[in-house]
Amino acid sequence: MLLGQGGQNKRPGNGPVTTPAWPPWPSYGFAFQRITAFVRLAVLQHRLVIRLNANPHPMTAPSTANPSAFPPSSYPIGTPGQAWGPAEQAQWRARQVRQRSYANDVLAVVEGLRNRFDVSCYGEVAYGDDRYPVHAIRPRQWVAGLPTVLVTGGVHGYETSGVLGALRFVDVHGERYAGRVNWLVAPCVSPWGWERIQRWNHDAIDPNRSFRPGTTVQESAALMALVAPLRGQFAAHIDLHETTDTDESEYRPALAARDGKAFQPGTIPDGFYLVDDTENLQPAFQQAVLQAVAAVTHIAPADERQQIIGSPVLAPGIIAYPLQALGLCASVTGARYTTTTEVYPDSARTTPEECTAAQVAAVCAVMEFVLR
Repeated sequence: MLLGQGGQNKRPGNGPVTTPAWPPWPSYGFAFQRITAFVRLAVLQHRLVIRLNANPHPMTAPSTANPSAFPPSSYPIGTPGQAWGPAEQAQWRARQVRQRSYANDVLAVVEGLRNRFDVSCYGEVAYGDDRYPVHAIRPRQWVAGLPTVLVTGGVHGYETSGVLGALRFVDVHGERYAGRVNWLVAPCVSPWGWERIQRWNHDAIDPNRSFRPGTTVQESAALMALVAPLRGQFAAHIDLHETTDTDESEYRPALAARDGKAFQPGTIPDGFYLVDDTENLQPAFQQAVLQAVAAVTHIAPADERQQIIGSPVLAPGIIAYPLQALGLCASVTGARYTTTTEVYPDSARTTPEECTAAQVAAVCAVMEFVLR
């Protein structure tokens, strides 16, 4: 979800640990055996950690915070009116419990795609003993002159359908667009957040406010390094997100407490919506994506102020944010066509499967649009 403008680029403790970004596609040679061995070892290590340290929860496990445990106007960490320091950050981090396995849910799936697509380990997110290789997938037929599209999921680790949708697109539709579109998929940008079903990273920082030059936020820096050699070649970028009830019950109260501000309650829209770029509005593109999604799930209506999450509705189901000014992921490519999807998985009118299908429909619509 895009609500709020919290986030920072400075972080204490572990510095980013990344491997070199992919060189330009035509000259790249993959060290398949080395990468495969690394991924398989990571899978085994993460499975062992899960068995020793946690009780695995299902993919639809709730947030670590219990929305009814405290009133949303007061957060149980920190002093009202005072921004968090290291002690409060550590207290917040102690509440974050591993609930699912990045190795099982993401790395194993990526490994299964390797026999059909090119896979690269583009970096590593490391917090103490927790080390997460992050991967990108592309078709083997990378043809100069074809439109290039970036697909990102899991920038917020708790937004499940974005990760599952990115992986399903590759599995089900990747070959159909290979040789027609140079697509690049980074399915899970924030693996630490994925395992803990958390929006922020280990340091209570929102990666989706941290896509800025010189960022030291590991998740953001690794993705920016991946796309840097291709910047200027992208026709489109679709970033897959969710808006959940825990945004209002957990994240926004936590954000206010972290920044020493008063919490102002908001509302959660019931349905799917898109976020355009206020500095580069592309209404025809947004409408094409929304039309495809409307065949799968319902579109969020405007509230009584004709807004969605506090932003004016430009057209049904479409709002806009200044992507670059806010340091949002959808700004990293400089593409002409960008959109951020927002699925509402807590709606009584939808299911987890429908949410994933909506993300896939949105990605396919982007591919079809750049082929026009």
